[in-house]
Amino acid sequence: MQHYREATLQDAESIAILHATSWRNTYRGMFSDSFLDTEVWKDRKNVWEQRFFSPIPNQKVIVAEENGSLSGFVCAFGDEDSVWGTLIDNLHVSRQKQGQGIGAQLLKQIVFWMQHSHLSDSFYLWVLNDNHPARRFYEKLGAINQEAVLHDNPGGGQSLALRYAWPDYRILLNKIS
Repeated sequence: MQHYREATLQDAESIAILHATSWRNTYRGMFSDSFLDTEVWKDRKNVWEQRFFSPIPNQKVIVAEENGSLSGFVCAFGDEDSVWGTLIDNLHVSRQKQGQGIGAQLLKQIVFWMQHSHLSDSFYLWVLNDNHPARRFYEKLGAINQEAVLHDNPGGGQSLALRYAWPDYRILLNKIS
């Protein structure tokens, strides 16, 4: 059974490993092979060390775990944008655990945090245009594609990124209840 809790510094390495693995599996053909094969681990490790050693006040990281093993995580920045609301910066679930509702439950945990912290009702995320499984997942949960922009990829190159938004978190809650 999945357990959801706020992440701690002790989770940083496991989160970085899952994040790097997820990028290698998902972004092959979108990001450079050189970056994915050699640099992604160090890049994600640096990101997560920074986030845990020097967190910004509006940051929230929640993990899903089963029997002490990381299944997934979400990282959000509350009311990051005055128009779009809270930014879901990362949402990753291990490949073996996908399709079990963990991603939806992680988003639900962020909504609970938004409610408890008296943040605005809206939230959004960026997803690469070519990441069709993620796009279908967000659309199933009620997100609306609002705009497309060119995104500079880590390791070089560019990809088309789409802003998916929920104008009201109740849309998500209605989809997963």
